[in-house]
Amino acid sequence: MNSLELVESFSEFKELKSIDKQTMQHVLEDVFRAMLKKKFNTDEHIDVIVNIDKGDVQIFVNKEIVADGEVEDQNTEIAYSDAIKIEPDFEIGEEVSEEFRFADFGRRNILSLRQNLISRILELEKDHLYKKYKERIGEIITGEVYQVWKKEIMVLDDENNELILPKSEQIPSDYFKKGESIRAVVSKVDMRNSSPVIILSRIAPEFLERLFELEVPEVFDGLITIKRIVREPGERAKVAVESYDDRIDPVGACVGMKGSRIHGIVRELRNENIDVINFTNNPKLFIQRALSPAKITNIEIDEEEKRASVFLKPDQVSLAIGKGGYNIRLAGRLSGYEIDVFRDGESDNEDVDLEEFADEIDSWILDELKAVGCDTAKSVLELTVEDLVQRTDLEEETIQEVLRILRSEFE
Repeated sequence: MNSLELVESFSEFKELKSIDKQTMQHVLEDVFRAMLKKKFNTDEHIDVIVNIDKGDVQIFVNKEIVADGEVEDQNTEIAYSDAIKIEPDFEIGEEVSEEFRFADFGRRNILSLRQNLISRILELEKDHLYKKYKERIGEIITGEVYQVWKKEIMVLDDENNELILPKSEQIPSDYFKKGESIRAVVSKVDMRNSSPVIILSRIAPEFLERLFELEVPEVFDGLITIKRIVREPGERAKVAVESYDDRIDPVGACVGMKGSRIHGIVRELRNENIDVINFTNNPKLFIQRALSPAKITNIEIDEEEKRASVFLKPDQVSLAIGKGGYNIRLAGRLSGYEIDVFRDGESDNEDVDLEEFADEIDSWILDELKAVGCDTAKSVLELTVEDLVQRTDLEEETIQEVLRILRSEFE
């Protein structure tokens, strides 16, 4: 293998891996110098000239001309009689440059040189990839599904870099096949065994925020600010937006005419329901908006405990709680308050707390009912069997038995 073949092969590799010419030149020079230093014990008298464009490397060994018979180190000195064979005008004390032939390296050293180059370039590429994606954390990327496994998906970006989308970072209803296009946000970049691992996410709030920037020009331009985002991936999301320009309706701009702007986002998120609400620093008003579409009759705030007691008419309770309790949970996370729901106009003395039935109903069943906002007997009895089946993970037979026990309390 000669110098031309060696450098051409790595020039090709450089183009594939997007390593700039200057860096490639330094790498080649460093690797050649390391080999020469090993051979001559020093590289101070050696010039290495790398021409990336031509794919060529030239090495010149500079030697001092000494009188015949006074050569002590053949690596750094040359006899006068040998020097004038190169150029008759040379005199003792001057320097002569001899081009070093690659054949003098020997095949074993050439192979070692090649291996060192590969190792250095791979290190550079890993470092480049790590820095590139470290700076892109929170950005949305589009890639192609390359491999689908049980616990994760491998995605290739436009430079064929391997990215990972774990199952835990996918929307529950996500389903991808090899070759499909996929959008996700860069969640984090780790180093594992000296190699960068780029983790993507489709459930991070940042993913939804980036989608809004893509679909809503006012958000991208900064005319509308997304203040807070909370999500139950694949189920529901709440986005608080604000505009500093009174002429712009932030909610209307985000939703678009007949939902035209938000429709694309909903489709990307597998039909995740998205509530866009106006942000406000008034906690009562903010909680009221966060619990939409339920209509609230009164709110009492405990700032010290960060709790909010919300009073609603009985027919509004299920709306406030939402399917699976998502609406009230997200409203609490969005507002930063623990929200307690109370039915307005009912006498608490006529109702019975669910904990009173702990002897007859298993605790895990009571926990399921409380998770959807049913903390009293009447709050459960107000809902139909179908509603309870849909909102909880309980079987219909279990619910029928629970309703029988609760009804007997008021008979």
